[in-house]
Amino acid sequence: MKNIREIEISDFDYGLTEERIAKYPLPHRDHSNLLYWHDKHVLHRHFYDLPDILQPNDLLVYNNTKVIQARLHFKKETGADIEIFCLEPVDPSDYNLVFQSQKQCTWKCLIGNARKWKEGALQQNVCINDDVIVFSANRVSDKKEEGMSHLVKFEWDNENISFADILLHFGELPIPPYLNRPTEERDKETYQTVYSKIDGSVAAPTAGLHFTKDVLRALALKGIKEDEVTLHVGAGTFQPVKSDTIGEHPMHREIISVGRKTIHDLVNSAGHVVAVGTTSVRTLESLYYIGCHILQDKDNPRLEVEQWEPYDVQYPYSTEEALDAITDYLEHNGLNALNATTRIIIVPSFKFRIVNKIITNFHQPKSTLLLLISAFVGVEHWRTIYDYALSNKFRFLSYGDSSLLEP
Repeated sequence: MKNIREIEISDFDYGLTEERIAKYPLPHRDHSNLLYWHDKHVLHRHFYDLPDILQPNDLLVYNNTKVIQARLHFKKETGADIEIFCLEPVDPSDYNLVFQSQKQCTWKCLIGNARKWKEGALQQNVCINDDVIVFSANRVSDKKEEGMSHLVKFEWDNENISFADILLHFGELPIPPYLNRPTEERDKETYQTVYSKIDGSVAAPTAGLHFTKDVLRALALKGIKEDEVTLHVGAGTFQPVKSDTIGEHPMHREIISVGRKTIHDLVNSAGHVVAVGTTSVRTLESLYYIGCHILQDKDNPRLEVEQWEPYDVQYPYSTEEALDAITDYLEHNGLNALNATTRIIIVPSFKFRIVNKIITNFHQPKSTLLLLISAFVGVEHWRTIYDYALSNKFRFLSYGDSSLLEP
């Protein structure tokens, strides 16, 4: 294979027409098609069949992140509409703290129609619980941060109102732009997984949208174990790769959180780990490298994974050694969860150390998610899977159908 960074994005293109993109979910989430890739063959099932397909010793790992109403719309006195899309908290940088913030906080944001907002504060009156507050936004500087984002400081004049309250009453749920429609009231429910609980994402971990309480109940009755991780999905999920080769594409930093129990269960379920969604895959596979960092420096470990680290550095540790190192680190420091960051990119030639099966939707052409799928099933097989889905009227992208993949 050619040098990893020279992988050409054009090799991961396919014909996705507008009518194949699901604009809305099915009335019953678990009635979606399920493409089961097993023993290098396609089996056509439905998502409600999942409990019959998985084995009792399998461990399902979900991403429990919850989508926030991250789009804020302001109107200038000139009449210009300015959209501020909150991506990641900066001050305070902790998600729990920023949502509890009173009177002010700062976020890394995308700004729509930015050329119309050169200077000064944007202000909007917001009605919350019969109180009208003045909510304002100021650009901290004109300097762009990571990618195309800017720092924006938000302020409001009522200390009894939290930033979470403001998002709930003033924000808009950010459904993907490729749906080509405005957000609707029903999206507030259908664009969340039934097990979402930790506020922070600006995009849903869409593989989980197919789960229902009935499916979860059937999985539990079969004895299939489950655990949770948290990766707050960023706006990079929406952005296709624009470079000719993958080496020129920057991955954004994302915050992950994994509990001590989950890490313990991963060791005990080695060989049977089923990741629900690509965000869970990236979180779980990042654990190996963080464990290696801890083994190299127990007192001051680097709790982050760089984009190309899996391809540039070969560590002498086993997966079990790396996970045990995380457990020891958490116990030594009196922590219940590992909080870290990752920029990991998963492309063909990646060595999967933790994940054995993946539940995922059908992704955009020329996307990093499609490269991840190719890395998992093999570059010679991803097109077979997608050709079958296209030929058999599967629905694509966030509100589309699902797949269960075994390499």
